[in-house]
Amino acid sequence: MSRLTAVASGPYAPPAPARELTAVSADGARLHVEIHGPDGAPAVVLAHGWTCSTAFWAAQIRDLAVDHRVIAYDQRGHGRSPASPACSTEALADDLEAVLDATLKPGEKALVAGHSMGGMTVMAASGRPGFREHVAAVLLCSTGSSRLVAESTVVPIGAGALRTWLTKHILGSRAPLGPVTPLARRILKYGTMGPGSAPHMVEACARIVHACPRTVRHAWSQVLDLLDLDHAVRELRVPTAVVVGTADRLTPPVQARALVAALPDCVGLTELPGLGHMTPVEAPELVTARIRDLVTTYVTIKEGA
Repeated sequence: MSRLTAVASGPYAPPAPARELTAVSADGARLHVEIHGPDGAPAVVLAHGWTCSTAFWAAQIRDLAVDHRVIAYDQRGHGRSPASPACSTEALADDLEAVLDATLKPGEKALVAGHSMGGMTVMAASGRPGFREHVAAVLLCSTGSSRLVAESTVVPIGAGALRTWLTKHILGSRAPLGPVTPLARRILKYGTMGPGSAPHMVEACARIVHACPRTVRHAWSQVLDLLDLDHAVRELRVPTAVVVGTADRLTPPVQARALVAALPDCVGLTELPGLGHMTPVEAPELVTARIRDLVTTYVTIKEGA
């Protein structure tokens, strides 16, 4: 069945990139990369989350590309990046290093923003030479480093073995999501967005998530189930800001607070009342403004020094 992969109009319609390229990861995996905005402008790299694609960042790209060079890429198996049998946090780190190497000059610094699994990608890469060469600061949106399934509140019962078991089987389901129907929108909104999310936000997220192949969705759910990047958080030594919605069921605020406590150089935690897991879509202006602030403070000044 053919389905649109993104909305075609409005603030969440993906803008056309200035150019596209393919980055090749350490194991040969090919990654679709888009570059938006003017050459020579401060660089921003965007890493999307599980079941998403570059389209997830449409609102940020449209705003930032006016005066930033915005680099967005599809995680392996997502969007226009082919699936790979290698699904691991090491592969995610390899992929981010490959993108940085393919798009930035030697020694050039960028702000890297990661949402959900994209934030986990950033953590996984924190000790890599390529990451340390190119990353000036980080924004982590709606993410966590461990105990994702145990601390998720997607299943509305008390914490414990039963909730963990149910959550694992729901998130790891192999069932196809099917077309984007009214029921599908309600389910996605409940699990991933705040109760006040506008219909056009829900529609944009539903089209992106439903386009992810179920085999890819399942494979990466297994990685998230076993995730333990607590050690990597302590290696993330660049200035790092954290954003989370108070109604996030997938990576609740307890996850964000644990990151803040462990980060060597945390420069702020922003908790967004009533918002869910899809913060760049639910609060596009705020997330974009946080990126701009970090670029101004840690990228632009250092680039001009």
